[in-house]
Amino acid sequence: MSAIGAVSSCFCLRPGVWLLKPGMQKMSSFGLHTAARCAAKDYYEVLVLGGGAGGIAMSARMKRKVGAANVAVVEPSKTHYYQPLWTLVGGGAKQLAASGRPMGSVMPKGVEWIKSQVTALDPDKNCVWLENDTKVSYKYLIIALGISLHYEKIKGLPEGFHHPKIGSNYSVQTVEKTWKALQDFKEGNAIFTFPNTPVKCAGAPQKIMYLSDAYLRKTGKRSKANIMFNTALGVIFGVKKYADALLEVVKERNLAVNYKCNLIEVRADKQEAVFENLDKPGVTEVYQYEMLHVTPPMGPPAVLINSPVSDESGWVDVDKETLQHKKYPNVFGIGDCTNLPTSKTAAAVAAQSGVLDKTISLVMKNELPVKKYDGYTSCPLVTGYNKVILAEFDYNAQPLETFPIDQSKERTTMYHMKADMMPLLYWNALLK
Repeated sequence: MSAIGAVSSCFCLRPGVWLLKPGMQKMSSFGLHTAARCAAKDYYEVLVLGGGAGGIAMSARMKRKVGAANVAVVEPSKTHYYQPLWTLVGGGAKQLAASGRPMGSVMPKGVEWIKSQVTALDPDKNCVWLENDTKVSYKYLIIALGISLHYEKIKGLPEGFHHPKIGSNYSVQTVEKTWKALQDFKEGNAIFTFPNTPVKCAGAPQKIMYLSDAYLRKTGKRSKANIMFNTALGVIFGVKKYADALLEVVKERNLAVNYKCNLIEVRADKQEAVFENLDKPGVTEVYQYEMLHVTPPMGPPAVLINSPVSDESGWVDVDKETLQHKKYPNVFGIGDCTNLPTSKTAAAVAAQSGVLDKTISLVMKNELPVKKYDGYTSCPLVTGYNKVILAEFDYNAQPLETFPIDQSKERTTMYHMKADMMPLLYWNALLK
């Protein structure tokens, strides 16, 4: 997954429980790599596609299972980003530099890092094709290719980002522009969007709205701002318990929410955003903006579209409980690139990695998988510079909470967990 394709995500606590088990101290050390751009070998027992959270976590697990020399990760990017931090970067609470580390520093030591891009998958022949027509075969394949951003599907983007007043927390190239637009705000509309596609971390598009509201109050500009959340969805959040809490926040802070409102064009030179009414196709409305935060349309990586491993929409077609491919028993998927019917977050990846580890262990022994993923995912909904509503839920959109408290309440402790504790767990536990 390229740096521009890296997407903000949510990482939270329940999957972190396994991270703290005894024996964590015995985990192998991680170090820098100097692998050649093409594959050093043409066959690996376990081949991992993608060096994001899911790919690195699973390559570390597979190293302990089959040995480092028998595992390879295909990933072209030089930098690995902890993407949940970008919400706070866009709101001026964290620095962008704190979110990235060299890819080699998170790659498990001894595992082959193939610095290339996947161009085709051929599961019938147990191989993939990389750039320069390089073929790599495998015994087991783990697909962790993430999700792709499609700013270009909005007319006027991405070139519109060259203008001021517009940013996006979903890209390393545009997240700092969000903070600049917020700092430069004078008066008028501050608009925050949610697209008509699956997205990475469904809470992130509105988190920056709450931070912006808090910043404008702190700087005395709130009375001159009309803050609105224009979402293509029909609800503010997919889990009723947390949606009700968010609607209370919206009401209390005088924020406007416009449903079934999908951004289709940005006229950055005029500071205009064009939205389509999804209940009335073809009917559009133009909004003038003083600040615009864009959540781009998203979709499966191009290599997965029309691939043998994907469903009709291009997502890796896996069993929702075992993460094993529905057709190819030696192929597995994890994270955003799959068709698992849950929110796409790093917390979900953390939960999935434990299940997938058990699944692969049994498949390697020619046994049937028994461990089941319940769809657990999490989103720390940042509602201010020291407030978070900690949403945790399952496949059925039912709360699946870690703490014996009402997590739909805004709490400072949860903010510090999101801002300070979770990055440490991510770098030092999940990836290892």
